[in-house]
Amino acid sequence: MTILGVSPDNEDSHARFRAKFGLPFPLLADPEHEVAERYGVWVEKTTDGKTTMGIRRSTFVIDDGGNVAKAMLGVSPDGHAAEVLAALPG
Repeated sequence: MTILGVSPDNEDSHARFRAKFGLPFPLLADPEHEVAERYGVWVEKTTDGKTTMGIRRSTFVIDDGGNVAKAMLGVSPDGHAAEVLAALPG
């Protein structure tokens, strides 16, 4: 099994985030949000009446054939790890 994280943040930001939370997997930088757009998670967001583009926090389980086996869109970090573990095969 391979675990990857992807966000539009830069590599330095990812290194600090991994260190802060002790993440044992790589975080990939997507500053041009090409991956986010392909997965449909680069979306218009409105906060306090201001509309901007940003990431819809999501998790994708991809099978051995490279197909999306499960898409979890708009997730909250709280309790999400258990949901992801339950979605993994075997």
